[in-house]
This record gives sequence, structure tokens and C-alpha cells, in this order.
Amino acid sequence: MRHHSRGFSRTDRIADQIQRDLALLLHREIKDPRVGLPTISSVKVSRDLAYADVYITFMAIDDPDKVKQALSVLNNASGLLRSLLSKSIKLRVMPRLRFHYDQTIVDGPRISALINAAVAEDKARHHDDGTDQTSPDGE
Repeated sequence: MRHHSRGFSRTDRIADQIQRDLALLLHREIKDPRVGLPTISSVKVSRDLAYADVYITFMAIDDPDKVKQALSVLNNASGLLRSLLSKSIKLRVMPRLRFHYDQTIVDGPRISALINAAVAEDKARHHDDGTDQTSPDGE
């Protein structure tokens, strides 16, 4: 009989552990300057534990070609990282690591700025069409 803790599944616990251990490994093991300072924003483990999708951002890298290059460095190192993880996380099978660029981290502030600009533009438009002010000749 299996017991599940409420609201936090086994795959969530494994993803959490992978995220913590992998963050340390990335900083300790990956010395490639093309990767810069990677930050793991989340890890999603498939239910069958075959894969762990690692969503990552890179400090000071936002050029799409450089992001691709950094991801390819990490994906090439995924076998090594996976075997190092299996030393600290005891699982029958360690999920295969797949690295993805976390676009939401980049898009969030940009979308927020677009919304603020649209709101400001809307306010200015209402102000300009005379709805919020007296007529220009003072009446």
C-alpha cells in the first residue's frame, strides 16, 4: 500500500531535491564561460521518472544565440550531471535531464512594462481628448 503526503507528490519531492542538488553541481562542475551564472527556476519530473525538465535562466545572457549555446553546453553535460546527482539522490533510476530556457522570467518584466506603457498611454489619451480637463481657453 502506498502513502502519499497531501498536496506534495513524490515527483514534486524528487524535483525539489534535483533542483537543490543540481544548483550546487552547476556552480561547482560547469566551468564553461558560455554558461555564465545559471539559475534554475523550476524542475518538472515526469510521472514515470524518465525525465526531469530543468527550466533555467542565465544571468547577463539574453541574446538568443548565446542562450542556445549555453543550453547546448548544459545538455551536453547532462550525462555527467545525472551521474553526479545519482550519488546524492538515491533513486532506482535517475531521470534524464533536459535543460530548457525559462522564457517566463524574461517575458514577465517585459510584459509588465508593456502593460504599464499601455495604461499610461490610455490615461494620456483620455487627458488629451478633454474628458479630464476644462477647455483649453479656460472656460
